[in-house]
Amino acid sequence: MPAVTADTLTLPRLPRLPEDGTRWRKVARVITAQRHLEGEGFAVRRPFPGVDLSLADPFLLLDHMGAVEYAPGEAKGTPWHPHRGFETVTYIMDGAFQHRDTHGGGGLITDGDTQWMTAGSGLQHIEQPPPELVAAGGLFHGVQLWVNLPRAQKWTPPRYQDIRGGDVTLLAGDDGSSLVRVIAGSLAGHEGPGVTHTPITLLHATVAPGARLTLPWPREFSAMVYVLSGDGHIGQDDRPLAEGRLGLYGPGGDALSMRAADRQPVASRQGWEILVLGGLPIREPVARYGPFVMNNRQEIVQAFEDFQAGRMGVVPAETVPHRTAADEAL
Repeated sequence: MPAVTADTLTLPRLPRLPEDGTRWRKVARVITAQRHLEGEGFAVRRPFPGVDLSLADPFLLLDHMGAVEYAPGEAKGTPWHPHRGFETVTYIMDGAFQHRDTHGGGGLITDGDTQWMTAGSGLQHIEQPPPELVAAGGLFHGVQLWVNLPRAQKWTPPRYQDIRGGDVTLLAGDDGSSLVRVIAGSLAGHEGPGVTHTPITLLHATVAPGARLTLPWPREFSAMVYVLSGDGHIGQDDRPLAEGRLGLYGPGGDALSMRAADRQPVASRQGWEILVLGGLPIREPVARYGPFVMNNRQEIVQAFEDFQAGRMGVVPAETVPHRTAADEAL
């Protein structure tokens, strides 16, 4: 898992948080991701939806893709499909993925890059492994996160952000043993490159075996940790958290505590690999069906009508499939 690496001894360090006097968040729940097939038939592990959305708010979905070693011809993606009412964030740690949309956004992301697509008022896009990966096979590992938009911003014009791995903000834990990549939001005054409509913080951390990582965290934000690989513990009570599991912190408190296990699996010898994420809860009604997330059923019906009427962009003629993912949802 190369993503982006650096010598932590040369990086700015997070502040040391005192044990006494710090209001530590308590762990509310631990969720095991469920396996699903997506797109053209690739497997994902999905910790949510499936939990109370009030705990995940403002996030809607998290898909963990891989890590998987594809044989030649095995790599798959998605067909053209529409979205409205939220943002998709795709972060690739190994391998490559390419994106194209009907608003003009697109590009190839690989090894630590992020593509941030604001669907907003609506568009269509396609996500595929590049031909080289399909032909030769190889290692692939990434995640996709869906971020909700509040009612007032669901009709914002679509936007695409191409965030290179070298653009993320790199920090070290307070003892210099952990590497923290800030993709979006703010951590201890350090800003990530991702521009968000909904206030969130998104981090990828590599915590050295046996090391403890503590993070200041906005009291009003939700907070969760998802394990990409390796073993560790979260919270002051050391709740175990292994690969494919999501730990949700409860409300209150302004700091998070987590610790990597002393012994890690062979595949995680560099450390415990985790996503840390949270945001300002939107606390609005959520109506979701297939590729659309709005506030009520009438808006969902309108989204399907707008898509079928061609108001979410036109797929290039040379790539028009017989049926799209949205057609299958009807």
